[in-house]
Order: sequence, then C-alpha cells, then structure tokens
Amino acid sequence: MNTFNKSMIAALVIGATSMSAQASSWENESKDAWIDGKAETVLLMNTNLNNFDINTDVTNGKVVLTGKVDSELDKELAEELVLSLDGVSSVDNKLTVVKNMKAKKMKADKADSAESDLTDAKISTVITTRYLFNSEVGGTDIDVDTDNGVVTLKGTVESDAEKQLAISIAENAEDVRKVIDELTIVAE
Repeated sequence: MNTFNKSMIAALVIGATSMSAQASSWENESKDAWIDGKAETVLLMNTNLNNFDINTDVTNGKVVLTGKVDSELDKELAEELVLSLDGVSSVDNKLTVVKNMKAKKMKADKADSAESDLTDAKISTVITTRYLFNSEVGGTDIDVDTDNGVVTLKGTVESDAEKQLAISIAENAEDVRKVIDELTIVAE
C-alpha cells in the first residue's frame, strides 16, 4: 500500500506540473498577443511610419520586426517605439530599408512621363512628315499636337476628302490611341 501511495503522489505531482506548464504556456501566449497588439498600435499611431509595411511577431516577449521602411531613421524609430513597451524583453529588427520608396516612384513616374513625351513627339513628327510628302494633303496648313497618344488635328483643309485623308493618315500612325478632328474646310 505504501508503494501505491507513493505512486499516486508521484502521478499527482507530475499531473500538477503538467497542468502548471500548460497554464504557463497559455499565459505566455496571451502576454505575447497583448504585446503584439500594443506593438502594432504604437507603430500605427506614429505618423512618421507606414505601419502597413511593418510586421510584428512576438515570442516570449521578444519582438521580431519585418517589412520595409523608407530610411535607417524609420528603422531605428520603429525599434525604439516597440522596445519602450511594457513586457518587451528585446527587439530583433529585421526591417529592410528601401531607399526612399516615394522618391523612386516619383522618379519612375518622371521617366514614364519623359518616355511618353518622346513618343508623342515621334507621333507628331511622323504624321507631319506624312502630310508633307502626300500631294493630296496640305501639310503646312495642319497643326499636329499629341498628348499621351491622343492626336489633335487643327488647321484648314480644302475639301472633305482632304480632311478624311488627313484623319486616316493620323489614325494609321504607330502609337496613336485616338484622333481628335478640329480641322476646318475652307474652299478656295
């Protein structure tokens, strides 16, 4: 019987330890979730950071930051903000600095704009040249303006046939999206 009592006591101690470990695990998980929520909030509330590009993961009070920021200063700011929170034991800052994402986008937009301007100039030159080499169109009386592939024809022509030919030449030029006819027929 004495052995039975010792076995029962041992089983109870092991069971209690196991239950204590489970309770401790649940308690740690809830603390981590609480810290994660606070970290996300403090990053969201800071207007200098784009919180949608920063991710937080918490394990046993250790916060791992991942994602993208615009500068080293933003990276350090995010770390300092999270490190100042109660319950945070350390911060592993794995944020990637993407050199001024806004400036890159503006530069790309500018490059696209310059490319569009070159394409527009090419379209206008091609159409004007075709008018000058076509004996049935008075190319010197037609002004060709192009904006983002939209060609506007202004000026005077002598007949409806000349007007339709001028429009057709413009419509068939490469990279033309649309032709706006503002030509006036003037009979001589």
